[in-house]
Amino acid sequence: MARENIKAVILCGGRGIRFNEATELKPKPLIEIGEKPILWHIMKTYAYYGCQDFVLCLGYKSEMIKRYFCDYQLANSDFTIQLCDTTRTRIHTVPPEQDWKITFAETGLNAMTGARIKRIEKYVDSDLFMLTYGDAVTDLNIERLIDFHRSHGKIGTVTAVHPLSRFGELRIEENGIVQEFREKAVIRGDFVNGGFFVFDRRIFDYVEDDDSCIFERKPLEQMAKDRQLAAYIHEGYWQCMDTYRDWQALTQDWEGGKPPWKVW
Repeated sequence: MARENIKAVILCGGRGIRFNEATELKPKPLIEIGEKPILWHIMKTYAYYGCQDFVLCLGYKSEMIKRYFCDYQLANSDFTIQLCDTTRTRIHTVPPEQDWKITFAETGLNAMTGARIKRIEKYVDSDLFMLTYGDAVTDLNIERLIDFHRSHGKIGTVTAVHPLSRFGELRIEENGIVQEFREKAVIRGDFVNGGFFVFDRRIFDYVEDDDSCIFERKPLEQMAKDRQLAAYIHEGYWQCMDTYRDWQALTQDWEGGKPPWKVW
């Protein structure tokens, strides 16, 4: 487990336009895998490694995310209520997430990722913090990620992953016969940004309090040019929920009883 409680910052403010009708009703981080939002799954992974202090960068339909967690204890507990005096509510059970500490930060309805990060600077009171997006799950070992970050002394670490192909992979013999077909093949070519970053406070010098500041462009590009960004190679499971098809695949994995990202 993590040796200290480093804050985990999660970007939850985007509109998730690729989900169309679903995100007209709720923000993308609240779209459920099984009976819990994908945001909950991400937070459970961090919490498993002892990281239970969260900062949520809110924007689109932020009130729904706030309400979900404000109602969380009663929604997930047995309790008795006295209708004429709600101060006498008695909670009989408590959810295992009772130790989570969550800061809800309004970072702007139309803000890009860089602006959202800059606007939560005041809530980061430690030398290191973690950062990820509110739409990807993984079996990443968070403790090893933090140890790797501390080993190189750079400003930031990005988790590099091999994405799953959206198309079936074919292995074809010379005579044209298909030797092997794999629907969920891992692309073993170039790595992609899997999120799950670790940064020290110098990262705030790279981002601007301007809605148009896109973290994945100028800030990360400049950090790479400055040789201040290291990559942690993760060969295990990682999957984003970018489309409805991704959601279907994640839901099937969860309902199958052995979701590969469930480390807790």
